[in-house]
Amino acid sequence: MLRRSIALAFVLVALVPGLVFAQTVLKLAHLNPQQPFDVASAAMAAVFKSEVEANSNGQIKVDLFPNGVLGKEAETMVQVKSGVVQSFISSSGGMAQFYPLIDVTNMPFAFSSYNVGYKVYDGEFGQELASDIEKKAGFKVLGFGESGGFFAITNAKKPLKSPADMKGIKLRTMALPLHQAIVKALGASPTTVAWAEVYTSLQTGVVDGQMNPISIITMAKFQEVQKYITLTNHLYAPYVWVMNPRFYSGLSAELQKVVDDAARTAILAGRGLSRIIDSTDKGLPALAEKMQVYVPTKAEMKQFRDAAIPAAKEFMSTQYKKDGELWVEKFFAAIDKAEKDLGY
Repeated sequence: MLRRSIALAFVLVALVPGLVFAQTVLKLAHLNPQQPFDVASAAMAAVFKSEVEANSNGQIKVDLFPNGVLGKEAETMVQVKSGVVQSFISSSGGMAQFYPLIDVTNMPFAFSSYNVGYKVYDGEFGQELASDIEKKAGFKVLGFGESGGFFAITNAKKPLKSPADMKGIKLRTMALPLHQAIVKALGASPTTVAWAEVYTSLQTGVVDGQMNPISIITMAKFQEVQKYITLTNHLYAPYVWVMNPRFYSGLSAELQKVVDDAARTAILAGRGLSRIIDSTDKGLPALAEKMQVYVPTKAEMKQFRDAAIPAAKEFMSTQYKKDGELWVEKFFAAIDKAEKDLGY
């Protein structure tokens, strides 16, 4: 009888793990389709789920909510803040509504290479920015992830070879005041459109164009509703990966380490995927089949830079006063240090 009781106990433990520990559910949302071989945020989500579930020995179950199914960015951020959703991979536009100084990550023509950007966001600057976001906006920041790479500009009207060509173009932007200031400085008319509505807005002519990384343009199939693309490489803005701080602090130190390590690994995966897309037929060649691709000359790039950079610095100073000036100073100091460390 004793042996039978012991055997039955082992069977119950195996069949009903809840008798041993209560499994924690972590809901992770992002805005894009869950296609981890095509979309950086999807790759991040897939890797994070796999790493967390494996390394927590099943103590944490990660449920994915892709494609904006929980609502627009601001709505999902509120759900994270309230704890209904535990984590969200947000664009800088989504974060701006809760932490406006995220604008500093959108300074135009700031990075000379991706490696410089990685060192800035993974280093002291990124850590200080994450700490300030948690203090002022109430989100735990797991890291600054890949949003797709350097930005290009697309439109349906004409080739954009210089700022002079952008006059009269209605260009979609995120809800980022600095993006709007940059677009105005370049001569176009900024129009804020939620991500879920961008394709339809381009298709119906509500806006003429938009700006995004190559991988995002192909993922969203904007080549179906856009005719021209200009490779300006004018922005490299990260995703801000947030988590409910009460959820995070409620985990054991061991499980916090599992979450932190998984996020770092996932961010590396997202970056790698975007670079692969950029360098294969999934990237620019796919767009070139339906769009006219233009690479500005050095002289034309100088016109873009001369229009955008002073306007962005003036905006940060006017909009955010000393705080804006301080964060811009920290940002470019971090870039200078990263370039020196890399031998640029």
